[in-house]
Amino acid sequence: MGLTFTKLFSRLFAKKEMRILMVGLDAAGKTTILYKLKLGEIVTTIPTIGFNVETVEYKNISFTVWDVGGQDKIRPLWRHYFQNTQGLIFVVDSNDRDRVGEARDELHRMLNEDELRDAVLLVFANKQDLPNAMNAAEITDKLGLHSLRQRHWYIQSTCATSGEGLYEGLDWLSNNIANKTFSESVWLWHLLLRRSLLKRFCNTMVECM
Repeated sequence: MGLTFTKLFSRLFAKKEMRILMVGLDAAGKTTILYKLKLGEIVTTIPTIGFNVETVEYKNISFTVWDVGGQDKIRPLWRHYFQNTQGLIFVVDSNDRDRVGEARDELHRMLNEDELRDAVLLVFANKQDLPNAMNAAEITDKLGLHSLRQRHWYIQSTCATSGEGLYEGLDWLSNNIANKTFSESVWLWHLLLRRSLLKRFCNTMVECM
């Protein structure tokens, strides 16, 4: 039993891994965000036809981030990346008022997929450096985020080129996975404790007989 509890606490404080799927309409800034997080610098990007995947280390968590192309003909392929996704980053071009409705439709279509039912949602309201960009509150309204009653979600204003807001978003993801791991560990600890007490009770009853 002692060894089991040791393994439990080792799991609680061990380095965590989190699979992240980053999607959004084309030209939202997904690939720029990915490599700003990975390399800390701006890289020249071209429209992503397939996907990019990188590991980002942050606060004792290893984030495996899948950046999938957002062109309309590629979006049906997003579903092939849903499995085992723990966190969904949806990137919005805050300056693209003409397509924010399209972004909303794509987001809600994804969130209705069974494979993403347990994934937390982080929205990056990107390109906040542009003068006509919608702020986070307006994006929240346009995307209908308040209607997501059964989903942990958060919206973060970002500027991919400067890096502003990106790590605040990772902080939210980090806290969510830490809280989830802690809750699961506490539940498992209670289960093991109950089994231990039940076993002792049964042994005592046998001895009394």
